[in-house]
Amino acid sequence: MKGTIDVVARKWSLFVLNVIGNNEKLRFHEIMDMLDRVSPTTLTETLDKLVSLGLVRRDAYPETPPRVEYSLTIEGSDLRTAIHPLLVWAAKKDPAKGRDPGCPVFARVPICP
Repeated sequence: MKGTIDVVARKWSLFVLNVIGNNEKLRFHEIMDMLDRVSPTTLTETLDKLVSLGLVRRDAYPETPPRVEYSLTIEGSDLRTAIHPLLVWAAKKDPAKGRDPGCPVFARVPICP
């Protein structure tokens, strides 16, 4: 349980899991664009940690230029489902709330089921 708490407690982990979960697959720059104020270094570290824990899958394609896509694993999807109520609760406290009642917004990130 400590390992799970450590992941959930990391500042950007919940946002990264949610953003990837809102989409099937995302590239690094797409995640960057959706997460306001995250630095490339922080995002890289967060993605690497989530990949190493088996929550996010990293698919690299041998193309020029290289293409890397991120998606949730089954475990990542399960964790996202578990943290969804927490994100919805936090969205109620966010001044950007109320844009879409079915998909509230927290820190400019849609919190969709």
